[in-house]
Amino acid sequence: MSFDFTTYLPYLINRTGVELAGAFSREIAQHGVTLPMWRVLAALHRRDGLRISDVAGLTSIDISTLSRLIGKMEKRGLVIRRRSPEADGRVVTVVVTPAGQAATRAIVPVAQRYEAIALAGFTADEAAALKQMLIRVYGNLSGDALDSAA
Repeated sequence: MSFDFTTYLPYLINRTGVELAGAFSREIAQHGVTLPMWRVLAALHRRDGLRISDVAGLTSIDISTLSRLIGKMEKRGLVIRRRSPEADGRVVTVVVTPAGQAATRAIVPVAQRYEAIALAGFTADEAAALKQMLIRVYGNLSGDALDSAA
């Protein structure tokens, strides 16, 4: 059986992610934001006032971990939690504060620069195709697909 670890898709995705995340994390630290915090801010930049469960789904952060992270972000003044009046106060949403909005505005150009660096040498069509393929790969792995492969 032939197996080349260096061309194995999970290895390539992880290696790429680790490289990008490390450099990006070091740069955004100057804004007082960690990579997981940035993922929350980026999700809320897309649509503010999301339920915690929706933020968890968008960021791939476990709910209990996310809840602690949001607590830290509240202490730093980046977000606040609000109880939704529609669901008798049982639904909690997360809202970005002005300080969180300022941090997001400062970090978005950094994120865009890192994407441009990662996609250097790709045509616009290649970059779009790569993104669509990664979305498909993620879709293939979501839900029960991994559990049924065992």
